[in-house]
Amino acid sequence: MSPLRIVFMGTAEFAVPTLSLLHAGGYPIPAVVTAPDKPRGRGQEMLPTPVKRHCAEVGLTVLEPGNLTDPAFARSVRSLSPDLIVVVAFRILPREIFMIPRLGSLNLHASLLPRYRGAAPINRAVMNGEAETGVTTFFLEEKVDTGNILLQERMPILPEDDAGSVHDRLSAIGARVVLQTVRLIEEGKAFARPQDPLLASPAPKIFKEDCHIVWDRPVSSVRNQIRGLAPYPAAYAIHQGRVVKIYRASLADGRAEPGVIESGKDILRVGTGDGILSIEVLQQEGKKKMGVSEFLRGYKISTGEKFE
Repeated sequence: MSPLRIVFMGTAEFAVPTLSLLHAGGYPIPAVVTAPDKPRGRGQEMLPTPVKRHCAEVGLTVLEPGNLTDPAFARSVRSLSPDLIVVVAFRILPREIFMIPRLGSLNLHASLLPRYRGAAPINRAVMNGEAETGVTTFFLEEKVDTGNILLQERMPILPEDDAGSVHDRLSAIGARVVLQTVRLIEEGKAFARPQDPLLASPAPKIFKEDCHIVWDRPVSSVRNQIRGLAPYPAAYAIHQGRVVKIYRASLADGRAEPGVIESGKDILRVGTGDGILSIEVLQQEGKKKMGVSEFLRGYKISTGEKFE
């Protein structure tokens, strides 16, 4: 039996381990679909997606459609005669595309569906203080993240984790789960079960207001917000009109008025609704990220001042 022909669709770094594992596993990948180059960084240089960079390294053909509903894109996908489409960290596919393969289209999602449906499952799980997350493979349907589940694998969220470390572990686990899913489909042994809508919860996109720290919330909630937004886009506080991004913090003993600062040579503590948070890694707007000792050598902030 010939291995399945797979059209892979992905954009972000999260998708690269899955693409790499499928390619190394010997599956023919006639094309990889990713987003077009776009301006990034301070210089707004036109840069490729992480998936496109990986394709250049291993010699895979890339398609970069600007509009997924363009009939020309559908014709291009049909011409590749895929048995299966595998989608990881990509855009919402129109029905005309995900119905093309004879065996369907599967997606890898970074949560234990139906929990955390949406664009930011990793961030939202950590922000909410979850002790566990995982990955799910499922067949695509028109309504986002609602398709029948194929495989899942659970993973603990450790107290020291942030969204970045959870992302990296899940991307590796997800690659293995996708490979296992593809093999089950290939062997005719895949079993898909429906999601229970009563267990569904949302994981909407992160907006700027999600990143602004409100200091009168419980100390554990503020710390989870910081963890869940690190390393990107990062939680932030306002000090004398300046944005200060905070990447890591720990719980400290004592109580203080919400937002009130205690500053020393190498300590920066802030009151919350029910405790104190010790800030460990932060960044002044326009400067590099640094530990608290280095930060305080170059940024004046005094005990008794307040984050807005």
